[in-house]
Amino acid sequence: MNESKTFESIIVFTDGACTGNPGPGGWAAVVALPNGQVRELGGGNPATTNNRMEMVGALKALQFLEGQTDPTVVYTDSVYVIRGITEWIWGWKRRGWKNAEGDEVSNRDIWEELFIQASVRKEFGLEWKFVRGHTGVPGNERCDEISVAYAKGKRIALFDGALLHYPYAIYDLPPDQDLPEMRAALPKKEAFSYLSMMGDAVVRHKSWTGCELRVKGRSGAKFKKALSANDETEILKSWGLDPAKVKIQEDPR
Repeated sequence: MNESKTFESIIVFTDGACTGNPGPGGWAAVVALPNGQVRELGGGNPATTNNRMEMVGALKALQFLEGQTDPTVVYTDSVYVIRGITEWIWGWKRRGWKNAEGDEVSNRDIWEELFIQASVRKEFGLEWKFVRGHTGVPGNERCDEISVAYAKGKRIALFDGALLHYPYAIYDLPPDQDLPEMRAALPKKEAFSYLSMMGDAVVRHKSWTGCELRVKGRSGAKFKKALSANDETEILKSWGLDPAKVKIQEDPR
């Protein structure tokens, strides 16, 4: 395919996945440029959340587009990402990155980077569009496949080449859809503890932050939220350990 422009806008699909939430996660983006080139992006994180992976997918796509001056349309199935970057972020910034309840905004580090990238792209035209997941939209389905593969630690080939050779109908775009309302959050069950295991050493953490610090970037690390002492016992068993023989170390943080 020649380099003449064949489409007016950059088309982007993004997605994120996580097993455990928190747990191992993956992100993905497919970028179709007006000159007929397609690029798939993806990556993983051994200790993350689904929302962070959804955000990272969008962020990485916009970072990839640095230097591009065509208008951009981003399709995502994350209501959290769209409402966050188009609505909520203004109040968060005004309140010093506090939410309406006065608590620290979750994922502030990524929100700040995403805001910078989105502000740059808005100069050339930027639209965020909702696509309902798992409805057969090729771009969304491919992003789901990539992000899930990374979340599971699997190797997957990422395409980088001409649209003519891209095996997915990326320009089969969904009709415009109204953005669903966020579901009312159910009260979260408070953690009794977080357990992590590296090698033979098991540590009990009081918070997810402490657990994440220990396992992040560590190959083979295991971790899980426990809701009770009995839950801890079951987690140890699922890791192939004998609870009666395991000495759990306490994280002082």
